[in-house]
Amino acid sequence: MIENLASIEEMTAALWIVLIISAFFTGMAKTGVFGLGTLAAPLLASAFGGKISAGLLLPMLSMADIVAVLYYNRHASWKHLWKLFPFAAAGVIIALWVGEIINDSTFKVIMAVVILGGLPIMVIRENLKNVKPLQGNWLWGSIFGITGGFSTMIGNAAGPVMSLYLLAMQLPKNVLIGTAAWFFLVINLFKIPFHIFVWQTITLESFTLNLMMLPVIIAGGITGIRIVRLIPEKPFRWLVIIMTVLASFRLIWSIF
Repeated sequence: MIENLASIEEMTAALWIVLIISAFFTGMAKTGVFGLGTLAAPLLASAFGGKISAGLLLPMLSMADIVAVLYYNRHASWKHLWKLFPFAAAGVIIALWVGEIINDSTFKVIMAVVILGGLPIMVIRENLKNVKPLQGNWLWGSIFGITGGFSTMIGNAAGPVMSLYLLAMQLPKNVLIGTAAWFFLVINLFKIPFHIFVWQTITLESFTLNLMMLPVIIAGGITGIRIVRLIPEKPFRWLVIIMTVLASFRLIWSIF
């Protein structure tokens, strides 16, 4: 692990491998293979350190979001998005304010417990016939919006939260992916100035590495699209549930 990235020349072969794998997984995750994205954060943190990894990951997430939006744009459910955006922005601002106070490890455990606690409901709903989806009203939008915005600012960890919300709405496969893609694109772009000017986790050197990873991210995105095409609707929903469980356990595991 390196403590600061003074120049690209100090990148070793091992660091390049970790960066490439993380970029590829990020691209796949954003185009439908949910869960793989949760592997990128600990991989980068173990190789580069916490501060550098945060600066490396966010622009890659945004690039992958653009790939996902370009393909799934027509499938997004904007009536759900408009109920999420204002509260997600509030969650980001709250996280910015308390980011230096909250114990990140404790937060991760609490969030994982909340997600895992809600998943049995999702499993039961998937096995019931003719079950009605939860209403995408302002109450649910506020709860999941604030939680998603807060968790994505603290540790780029909003994937499981949003998967739980979108599954509860029982959106079709492509609509689920398209809605998630637009949500994260807008929120991640909203976060970037705070990372540059407040937390100072994005630098010219880190962004140069991000640009070098763009072809890898695109390749990962195309791979994710092709995999999702092969998965029928019902198995896809179960895949999201399973990957959300794994992502939640990863949040807990990452504190040890």
